Amino acid sequence: MTDSFVKSGPNPLGEAAGLRWLAEAHSDGGARIAEVIDVSEQRLEIEHIDSAPPSAAGARAFGAALARTHAAGASWWGCPPDGWSGPAWVGNSQTPLVVNDAEAPATWGQFYAQHRIEEFARRLRADGVIGADDARLYDRLAARLDNGDFDVAQPQLVRGAGHAVARVHGDMWSGNVLYDGASTGAALIDPMAHGGHAETDLATLSVFGFPYLDDVYAGYDEASPLADGWSERVGLHQLGIVIMHAHLFGGSYIGASARLAEQYV
Repeated sequence: MTDSFVKSGPNPLGEAAGLRWLAEAHSDGGARIAEVIDVSEQRLEIEHIDSAPPSAAGARAFGAALARTHAAGASWWGCPPDGWSGPAWVGNSQTPLVVNDAEAPATWGQFYAQHRIEEFARRLRADGVIGADDARLYDRLAARLDNGDFDVAQPQLVRGAGHAVARVHGDMWSGNVLYDGASTGAALIDPMAHGGHAETDLATLSVFGFPYLDDVYAGYDEASPLADGWSERVGLHQLGIVIMHAHLFGGSYIGASARLAEQYV
């Protein structure tokens, strides 16, 4: 019998759809995804992942596998996983999804501006967490994003598969990536899966630190070369999760979010 882990959350059916959507790439060399064993409207039972010591080899294998997961592609910017059941948002943070392709942004910059930066800045302002100056900071950044100043090509495998939009995990901080000693190096849990830019997953992995991170990046770039200057955009792609944490938890995330935004205005 497979060991399992049972959890509840705001939308178990939606999370299960995300896991299954990401797992579709595994047969083509994509990352291992915790298997959905059972799901209902109240609970989600997934495979328990046995952890293994981190290693450079495992990190490189995971980077290459993640590149192939991204290359499975998505239909539009912000789209939910196939089989999505739930509202137009995901996770405890109620991070927006774009459930209707007729409302999809035309570019990554427009998606990131509207559904990440502007959305969470609006919430912070409404809650009295930030003032007018910080609100204007995020407005300036959103204007640059909307203008396309940071739009770059997806990594090579995504483009080679004919996709403009990557299939991303969406919440790839270190606690959701578990070294497992298996062929793809690590397994993924707890996604906020959607159509996005591959660079966002890679940047998010660095927010709280990750063992052998440089090897993850090397393995990824070897399998699917990244666009020139990708490392200069890490902070921009980190901002989405940091501003979301500022909304959820306040504290030091508020200043950290503003400092990231300042780098790109």
